[in-house]
Amino acid sequence: MKRAGQLALVVTVCACSGSGDADGAGGSGGNGSTVDITDAILENRSGDCADYVEQYAATVEDVNRGLIFEASLSVTEDSGSCRLTSNAVPNHDFNDGSEPFPNVFQEQTLALDIPRNPELADEPAVLTLTTYNGVMLNGTLIDVLAAACYGVGDEMIGCNDVSTPWRFDPMSPNNDFGTDTNNAHTQPDGTYHYHGNPVALFDDNPGSAGSPVVGFAADGFPIYGSYFFDGSTVRAAVSGYTLREGTRPDPPDGPGGTYDGTYIDDYEFTGAGDLDECNGMTVDGQYGYYVIDAYPWILRCHRGETDPSFDKGAGGAM
Repeated sequence: MKRAGQLALVVTVCACSGSGDADGAGGSGGNGSTVDITDAILENRSGDCADYVEQYAATVEDVNRGLIFEASLSVTEDSGSCRLTSNAVPNHDFNDGSEPFPNVFQEQTLALDIPRNPELADEPAVLTLTTYNGVMLNGTLIDVLAAACYGVGDEMIGCNDVSTPWRFDPMSPNNDFGTDTNNAHTQPDGTYHYHGNPVALFDDNPGSAGSPVVGFAADGFPIYGSYFFDGSTVRAAVSGYTLREGTRPDPPDGPGGTYDGTYIDDYEFTGAGDLDECNGMTVDGQYGYYVIDAYPWILRCHRGETDPSFDKGAGGAM
């Protein structure tokens, strides 16, 4: 997405609403034009959400249902935060897996406040099931944890206590959570959300500085694609988590079996890669999380204080 002087997406400006110059320039409230971001590949690396101020739109398909949806997204800013409002329709086709989503997609009303000047806390904050983890720059949500644990109910829903062990990892190939090709699916109320790499938002051909910002976490820190400049080359960031060795405790203390990534407890943080325990690092003075193709996929905890608007039922899906 772009602001004056910053080409950030390969986009065209459509006459979707309003009027204004056809450069999609930013500024508080944009210039009245609407930027078409259908299937756009992101390019901007700015960690300031104000550099994405604009009105956006996209036309996409719910593939398995054969229905067309119009995405609507607005980003505005003031001195302390950015307000992102959207109908939670992504800018790319969705529900394109071999089986349709078990929960029918529904548009939502999102109103999220992204802190512009987040600060690192003394201690990371654990993810919860009552707060969305962040939002992508196409206006759709990030919700990486599943309410599914070994030994709880039917093991597919209802595990709402984050301290419960042996929580299933939705991104594990051993589990079938019905995600589409962008590693997303719908919640029971129809809210579309990502558990892993939003493939359509960035590619594997980053510029000399690395991947773009693809979203913002609920604490205001940016979320980058997979690649960064390490001082000598551009390469994919490496997780700091390692798969445990050996076998899990047998029932009733655990599910038994070899540690194979089925559960998030199959991993431990060892600091073996580039990223910290929350799946972030500081590059060129900017802390951010990184989307990777390994556990924990997007983020594992928050390094800053989350904004209350990301609480489910608050500014999130309503």
